[in-house]
Amino acid sequence: MITIIDYGLGNIQAFVNVYKRLNIPVKVAKHADDLRDVQRLILPGVGAFDHAMERLDASGMRPALEQMVRFEKVPVLGICVGMQILAAASEEGSLPGLGWVEGRVKAFANAPGLKDLPLPHMGWNDVRPMPGSALFKGMEEDARFYFLHSFYFDCEGSDGAGASASYGHDFVCAVAQGNVFGVQFHPEKSHHWGHNLLKNFAEI
Repeated sequence: MITIIDYGLGNIQAFVNVYKRLNIPVKVAKHADDLRDVQRLILPGVGAFDHAMERLDASGMRPALEQMVRFEKVPVLGICVGMQILAAASEEGSLPGLGWVEGRVKAFANAPGLKDLPLPHMGWNDVRPMPGSALFKGMEEDARFYFLHSFYFDCEGSDGAGASASYGHDFVCAVAQGNVFGVQFHPEKSHHWGHNLLKNFAEI
């Protein structure tokens, strides 16, 4: 069973539709009481870092999520801003993140090599999975995903990188640290590559 966290951000129905097409059981959690018998979690998100943290706190689900992810080791997949809030902090805002993956979120605007490139980074891009990445099983070559973002995850020397892409410079576009996974791109908009990734997560 896949549980999608609905805290008011992200296209929840798009993920539900993908999993239904894959014949994988899925449910949506809007309140802490919905977080029962959870096997895997998806944390979507769009918009700004601080707003996402505020909405997650306001949902009342954060304490239960912290318990499940940190101590019960339930697999979780953060997507887009849902991946960024896995970090300790972001240059986009002032609130602390969840800190489930070592690293910080940085602005492309401050990165080398981006002087003449438009922001946000938007559209399709090649993704290079790290060897043995469970999320990208069967997609070790020729994986392409749809991006829309102006900030990227800097793992700061940790072992959390799960895949990389290039936009002016190489950047981490997926993280994997223990039971915590995240992708910067939108698998729900990435055709068969995205569907395969969501299926892989369900099988981890």
